[in-house]
Amino acid sequence: MSAIVVYSSQSNNTKKVAEAVASELDCEMKTVADAGDISGYDTVAVGFWLKAGGPDPATLKFLPELAGKKVFLFATHGAAVGTPPADNAMVKAKELAAGAEIVGTFDCPGEVAGKVLEMASKKDPQPPWLSAAPAAKGHPDVADLAAARNAVKVAVE
Repeated sequence: MSAIVVYSSQSNNTKKVAEAVASELDCEMKTVADAGDISGYDTVAVGFWLKAGGPDPATLKFLPELAGKKVFLFATHGAAVGTPPADNAMVKAKELAAGAEIVGTFDCPGEVAGKVLEMASKKDPQPPWLSAAPAAKGHPDVADLAAARNAVKVAVE
């Protein structure tokens, strides 16, 4: 199996999970901006952060390039796991990766920068994830990273 981890990270939350996934797959990792030609890989793990209810802008453009690949999707977010903001973003990512074989997914909270929290709190209406954001402080933590390694291990076996 030839694998690569491709990720986008605004505050290093997704980068931390990408490092855990890459260590489990024993493969290289690159940012979405530096991914280049991925035709030589049969498995691509793609990590993203959430913006406006979906994957970040760079990942939005990258996901359609994954047709014919085995894909493991992972995300970090300020929302609580299993809530509509987090779940809907993963659904959108799967839709954008049409033609790829989604072998697994993982998501976990990621600490939201104070500046982002401040801007979001001034919006009317406030984003649905905002009330859960304080609980994301300190994430991804050791348990999140272990869960990410396990999730990708199970997905690619």
